[in-house]
Amino acid sequence: MTDVESLTMDLPESVDEPALRRVRTVARVMDEAVRVPGTDTWIGLDPVLGVLPGAGDLVAGGVSLYIVAEAAYLGVPLTTIVRMLANVAADAVLGSVPVVGPVFDALVKANAWNVDYIEEYVATTGTPGGDGDGSAAADADDGPVTIEITEE
Repeated sequence: MTDVESLTMDLPESVDEPALRRVRTVARVMDEAVRVPGTDTWIGLDPVLGVLPGAGDLVAGGVSLYIVAEAAYLGVPLTTIVRMLANVAADAVLGSVPVVGPVFDALVKANAWNVDYIEEYVATTGTPGGDGDGSAAADADDGPVTIEITEE
């Protein structure tokens, strides 16, 4: 996540670059905001919020879901969205364990992983909802997440 290449990758014009910057910023603040002095470990707000029983992990989980929502907006495939939701759920559940939860939150960077999934999708497809050549994904299971609202 803190790799310079991931922060400066060339993006196709069709990609919503501000959305990518937003999710990178949120992940950095939640997972890697401050370096622990004398170590190579970075921590963010996630373990700090985890100190507050219940409510802290609920807030951190809500912020993490924002990254997943942006991924859906960017057209990330459903299978990847489900994987991202599993990361958020594991982070929230294991992070809520008293005493060891904040340590888990400090070591496991679920938000950074989820941003990596988004960046991998953008880098391999080139366009939201596409397969690299500008066409729509052929497999419906791997297509972008869409929600249709119809009036009856």
